Amino acid sequence: MIGTVLVTGGAGFIGSNLVRFLLRERPELKVINFDLLTYSGNLESLRDLEGEARYRFVRGDVCDAKLVEDLVRECDAVMHLAAESHVDRSIMDATPFIRTNVAGTQVLLDAVRRVGGRRFLYVSTDEVYGSLPLDKPEVRFTESSFLAPNSPYAASKAGGDLLVRAYHHTFGLDAVVTRCSNNFGPYQFPEKVIPLFVCNIIEGHKVPLYGDGLNVRDWLHVEDHCAALLAVLERGRAGEVYNVGGDNERSNLELTKSILLIMGRGDEMIERVADRPGHDRRYAIDAGKIRGELGWIPTRSAWPGALEQTVRWYLEHQAWWRRVRNGDYRRYYEEQYNREGSRRAADRG
Repeated sequence: MIGTVLVTGGAGFIGSNLVRFLLRERPELKVINFDLLTYSGNLESLRDLEGEARYRFVRGDVCDAKLVEDLVRECDAVMHLAAESHVDRSIMDATPFIRTNVAGTQVLLDAVRRVGGRRFLYVSTDEVYGSLPLDKPEVRFTESSFLAPNSPYAASKAGGDLLVRAYHHTFGLDAVVTRCSNNFGPYQFPEKVIPLFVCNIIEGHKVPLYGDGLNVRDWLHVEDHCAALLAVLERGRAGEVYNVGGDNERSNLELTKSILLIMGRGDEMIERVADRPGHDRRYAIDAGKIRGELGWIPTRSAWPGALEQTVRWYLEHQAWWRRVRNGDYRRYYEEQYNREGSRRAADRG
């Protein structure tokens, strides 16, 4: 019986949606949100949970072994989402990706091994598989597909992914891995393509489209992803990998044109830019295993409705993403933590 879950990276896009989803779907569950609040972590995404007795936030680093072990002792399961995740940033500097995504995962695994009796769920990505050809639409990634990451980000996630496998086989850890396709939905940091394009258009800026725009991604609504993570946490078989996809393949050009259509704009808003180095051509997930074993199916990802709903969210929450874009939310929370730290120091006398 899982009573308390430790969610790492719970102030990020997927993490904040997962924290809210867990508390809503499992009224008996307690959630500890562990996040360093780097540039993409935003507690404002969870402001509605302030005062919720079943929820606690702890600020910290997944590489802090002492703090990590203390938190693991308080929980029954760990859902590890904390990661550096933006491919372009990994191309500029891979160092923080290796530190967080590989070394941080090792710290968590070691803590779970020392404490014992905890389930560990590692949230990976379809990017660990590499790229699929555009001219073979019938071919999809399965859980047995060869790992062939093509970006520093994907390689760092594959490193963490394989560490989880090794700790299960070597130490018998009760560990499971999920590999998901591209997520979309509310509270996504506006460096990622959908919120970036929507916010740019609102502000009258063009949208940057890489290369020929024919690169294909499988789009998964974040709440469908959260439902899959809960299913794997509760019923997934130890040592197994589960692919999670939305059966929703779209080229970047099709995605761009769909957003422009929803927002009443035309192709004049597209700015063609040089392609990303090593840009994978196609990702596509075969999610037959999680469907067959755990009965999970995506119910929120279908277009155009899910995309229209997402665009509408950013239109209706401009205060949120404008603060994110200019960093105002970070100044607010830094001041809040400084005040809290001063108060605790005074209490200690």
